[in-house]
Amino acid sequence: MSSFSRPDGRACDALREISFQADFAANATGSVLVSFGDTKVICGAMLEKRVPGWMRAQNVSGGWLTAEYSMLPYSTLDRKQRDASRGKQDGRGVEIQRLIGRSLRAVIDLQKLPGHTLWVDCDVLQADGGTRTASITGAYLAARLAVQKLIDAGTLKENPFSDSIAAVSVGIYEGQPVLDLPYIEDRDASVDFNVVMTGKGEFVELQGTGEEATFSEDELAKLIGLAKKGIKELSAMQASFLTQRLLGDLKL
Repeated sequence: MSSFSRPDGRACDALREISFQADFAANATGSVLVSFGDTKVICGAMLEKRVPGWMRAQNVSGGWLTAEYSMLPYSTLDRKQRDASRGKQDGRGVEIQRLIGRSLRAVIDLQKLPGHTLWVDCDVLQADGGTRTASITGAYLAARLAVQKLIDAGTLKENPFSDSIAAVSVGIYEGQPVLDLPYIEDRDASVDFNVVMTGKGEFVELQGTGEEATFSEDELAKLIGLAKKGIKELSAMQASFLTQRLLGDLKL
């Protein structure tokens, strides 16, 4: 019998406790506080009646969706300096916000946002691993809630989203493939992956690397299998949450 056990006692294929709290930010059109265990991210979405300059210059039709990501100074044990204080944007934060934007644009028809930009802001309130995956999962919910309010107000004619989007981390910790890594596992993992998928089960992005280690094709297959299981569960939670919030049959 294996003596392997995860620090928090979860099974290898178990997600952390997941929760979504709607309307967390009163001034956002749509907002959600998403929790993956002790990782907590505030996601807010707002619509702006303008598009980026490059779209105007190139006469590109439709609208745009973009994301911003930041970690609040008290989100980590050691205070994280604000970008404004440093005088430049954190490279990791830029990479993550681009990932969030790409993920959401994979499931949205930008032609249905004519002349508008949908802004999605993800601010990490508390970090314990998986902030980018929690951000993507919560960002979709915030954007979907915002879209519904805009449809109800007559600002948008129809839902531009064709599917849901969610993300989860997987990795090899102490020789075992595990799902949804908290910081202590992420720190010590020999292999670390972030997987983004649609509600229909299609891949949007795979980010993976060996941390001074290698991994086999069999291990890769196991990690992808874990990620697919986790995202299927997350997608079901998203659909249930939105159905309750939007009151009625939901067309994702």
